Amino acid sequence: MSKRTSVAASGSAASCSNDANVSKSPALKDNKQDLLLSSDVGHFSLVRALHLADLITELNGLCGILSVFSSLRYCIATGPLASALNTEAHSTLYWALGFLPLGLFFDFFDGKVARWRKKSSMMGQELDSLADLISFGVAPASAAFAMGLRTPVDHLLLGFFVLCGLTRLARFNVTAAAIPKDATGKAKYFEGTPIPTTLATDAVMAYWISKGWIHEALPLGTLFTGTLLEFHPVALMFAIHGCLMCSKTIHIPKP
Repeated sequence: MSKRTSVAASGSAASCSNDANVSKSPALKDNKQDLLLSSDVGHFSLVRALHLADLITELNGLCGILSVFSSLRYCIATGPLASALNTEAHSTLYWALGFLPLGLFFDFFDGKVARWRKKSSMMGQELDSLADLISFGVAPASAAFAMGLRTPVDHLLLGFFVLCGLTRLARFNVTAAAIPKDATGKAKYFEGTPIPTTLATDAVMAYWISKGWIHEALPLGTLFTGTLLEFHPVALMFAIHGCLMCSKTIHIPKP
């Protein structure tokens, strides 16, 4: 989650305090985007309304999409019983995980560009959250599925993880203006772990791939094997991470 969300939110909060702050609000100072988005005429008005930071945010979302496609390509190429020695197929999984740190780069960079150009907006804030959900929620869950977390209970646990990320991002957008700010107007901390921290889980999965610990070789095997409740204990890692993202008591200082 980039810092541009707090910039937009702080501008919105300032606009409610007094007229002097309204004139300084980035979202109101530059209303070209609002005019283009609300206009009923004009070709490519949506494209012309995008700021440079918004285009960088789109690249974050693209990284997540390409990661999902790489996971799908792996599933198609290998099937459910992929050999641990299939290094060519493993490279596809590495691509699926490798796109995610690149997405994090764009996630940080868009906020820096937004502050540099002094252009932030509610649209940019929403784009940032949606791109984060793809790159750090849906994409890691897709990679885990490709690696072998494919039982019905695994699906529920992975789904819970993605929904926690979705809820955490929505909460941030709603409460960002109420979080204490520093002297620059930036929120002092995140409530719950930021969704990009799922990269730690991605690093664990990359290590498992390097060891060939996928499919039947996944660490800890399965519980309740052969029943409807069969699942991989490692899937609980995603559920726990989801709970940490939604925590109200965990405060992570912003860098």
